[in-house]
Amino acid sequence: MGPSSWERRNQLSPRPIPRIMCSLLLALVTLLAGPALLRAQASGTQVVILGTGTPNPDPERSGPAVAVVVNGTAYLVDAGAGIMRRAAQAAALGVAPLLASRLGIVFLTHLHSDHTIGLPDLIHTGWVLGRKEPLRMFGPPGTAELARHLTEAYAADIANRTEGLQPHTPNGWQVDARDVSAGKVYQDSNVTVTAFQVAHDGWKVALGYRLESKDRVVVISGDTRPTDAVVDACNGCDVLVHEVYSADKFALREPDWQRYHADAHTSTTQLAALATRARPKLLVLFHQLFWDATDADLLAEIARGYRGRVVSARDLEIY
Repeated sequence: MGPSSWERRNQLSPRPIPRIMCSLLLALVTLLAGPALLRAQASGTQVVILGTGTPNPDPERSGPAVAVVVNGTAYLVDAGAGIMRRAAQAAALGVAPLLASRLGIVFLTHLHSDHTIGLPDLIHTGWVLGRKEPLRMFGPPGTAELARHLTEAYAADIANRTEGLQPHTPNGWQVDARDVSAGKVYQDSNVTVTAFQVAHDGWKVALGYRLESKDRVVVISGDTRPTDAVVDACNGCDVLVHEVYSADKFALREPDWQRYHADAHTSTTQLAALATRARPKLLVLFHQLFWDATDADLLAEIARGYRGRVVSARDLEIY
């Protein structure tokens, strides 16, 4: 139901905004949304942070997802909650390869729900908005089975859209999913993608990824406790995107949670030591467990043991 006649009479009539004011407002909104997005038209490989969150439902941080954009193609790593909304925001601000219909490939680090819960959105929203080819999905053992179950779970939706009146592409709902292990897992004219094994919470295979283009090397740790595999994969790389938790706040956690996080994740103190050996040109803190710390707190903790260039990422930033 719309507003009542009384409500309509008491609503303020909108006044037209002068064109120059519209331009100024748009510029201000763009700046507030994320200054890094103003670099979206630059040439070369770009790292777009789509989500920095954790399983904790922070409304300011979508679930973990990173896009490496090369020559008009976006290569996604993980698909956390909100991935398609964040991709749409980035596309609206100028990163055209992140249009839903153009998202065609994703690499999964591991199968924890916070890294995969956005997959149905990635699969089906991309199809509804025009993706023509099956989504290509690479990940640790269990990835192909996950894709099969997701297809079965959405069978009614697929049947309705393919058999009804809605215009659709015939193959965009399909998923070409492949289980992979450490080693080169993908190559095209833009990138070579190499997986490396990391150590995370009892998973037999959890992966990080090294994406190498003509102009940059980007390494994404995935979820992991400190491991030499990240050091070896980076080895002076351009950008190292690494998960982290606050070492100071860790000391205040309950013993059960301390045992878990020590086995599954990397503290600021540990990451400072790791980055010193890995020598990235830029260290990007990601998937941050703050526990009431701030970005500035994490950076201060890192600075105790690392002198390189480092940022604490927020959603929609570009590096």
